[in-house]
Amino acid sequence: MNLGNDRTELSVSELSRAIKSSLEEQFGRVKVRGEINSLAKPNSGHLYFSLVDPLDNTRIQAACWRRSASRLKMSPKDGQEVIVSARVTAYGARSQYQLIVENIELAGIGALLKMLEERRQKLAKEGLFNAERKRPLPFLPKRIGVITSEKGAVWHDILHRIEDRFSIPIVLCPVLVQGDAAAAQIVAAIAAMNALPTPQRPDVLIVARGGGSMEDLLPFQDEAVVRGVAASAIPIISAIGHETDTTLIDYAADLRAPTPTAAAELVVPVRRDLLRQVQNVAVQLNRQLEARLENQQLRLARLGQYFSRPEHLLESPQQSLDIACLRLKRGTQQRLHDARQALQQSALRLVSPREILQRQRIELAHQHQRLHYAKTTVIEIHQRELCHLGTRLIPSQGRWKQASESLQQQQILLSRAMERKCADKREKLRSFARLLDNTSVTRTLERGFALVTDENDALITTAHAAQYAKRLTMRFSDGQYTPPPSE
Repeated sequence: MNLGNDRTELSVSELSRAIKSSLEEQFGRVKVRGEINSLAKPNSGHLYFSLVDPLDNTRIQAACWRRSASRLKMSPKDGQEVIVSARVTAYGARSQYQLIVENIELAGIGALLKMLEERRQKLAKEGLFNAERKRPLPFLPKRIGVITSEKGAVWHDILHRIEDRFSIPIVLCPVLVQGDAAAAQIVAAIAAMNALPTPQRPDVLIVARGGGSMEDLLPFQDEAVVRGVAASAIPIISAIGHETDTTLIDYAADLRAPTPTAAAELVVPVRRDLLRQVQNVAVQLNRQLEARLENQQLRLARLGQYFSRPEHLLESPQQSLDIACLRLKRGTQQRLHDARQALQQSALRLVSPREILQRQRIELAHQHQRLHYAKTTVIEIHQRELCHLGTRLIPSQGRWKQASESLQQQQILLSRAMERKCADKREKLRSFARLLDNTSVTRTLERGFALVTDENDALITTAHAAQYAKRLTMRFSDGQYTPPPSE
């Protein structure tokens, strides 16, 4: 379409599409630097903002669709200076051109440092850098894991330094240590090391990389990597860059090494130094044992001076035993003499059994006489009381007869009342039976009604419910009828 011909008539939509096509063909994909302004984040997940030139306040509208926004490595905020990779296009509904953003990066070291500081503060508030979370390293690990690039010099430096100091099995998990895919590989490597079975799982991990620029070390500043280091069940040593380089995983790791080589030195001791320490400890132990044995011998010799010969030690106990035997013999004889005298005195006070029996017989006869007298007296008293009660009982017989006749009359009245009450209850029961019979389903069906149920024997009471029933059954007074299904 020749837009320069003033004789060509174009609609608004055609002109808008032509401008959009021209912009996309001329510019294609571009990288634009500016500040984010008026950032909007609707629920759809898309991003809408203005990209402003801080020098002259020139601005251009930008949109980042949800798919691209989910892959961003940073969280865009108002005021950030960024570099966006985008396509130039036009939004025909408003007749304005805009950028379709595919990636956003921070522009300049200052902005990058600001973002990293904000990330550090955020993770610190969550407690990922707390000192109480850090665990001590094992003194002599049985297996060491290393997460680094297998092509760099770092891996060979760590391997040689550990082999020189102490021969311990080393497990390498090769990863990229630079670039966009490095962070994901590092996180996966930490998880893989933790997932190994116990016999193969390392006792300590070294995450290492050589020196580089701030941009080169960005994978170790990634939030996912920091969280992976903090969540590791295996203690981790971070050995990133040179001594002056600091990354966020240094705060989350259990120990930070200034260099990868220093990490190897921290994780294992020198075998020769250990042997020398063991020898020194053995010498000191032997000296302490010899000194302790000598002291015990001297103490035993001093204690022996305070003891006499064994036969002399028994002389005093033997004398005490002889004295005790003599005292026991004299005491036994005296007690036997006293017991004999007491027995003689008791024999003098004893009474003859015949005398005691005679006394008991006299006492028994006396008690018999008292019992006979009491028996006769009690019988006479009871006879007098019985006669008195007999005279009182004669008038009471008349009252008993009257009470008996009154009781019989009350029984007759009660029986008649019970019969009347039972008759009333029977009549009410007959009324209820007649009412129940008139309202029963059988009587209702005999009057010309029908009972309709569905395939589950559920009662159908409305035409609406009958339309949705798969099968209808109609019950009449003389039987049931099921209409055939409609074709």
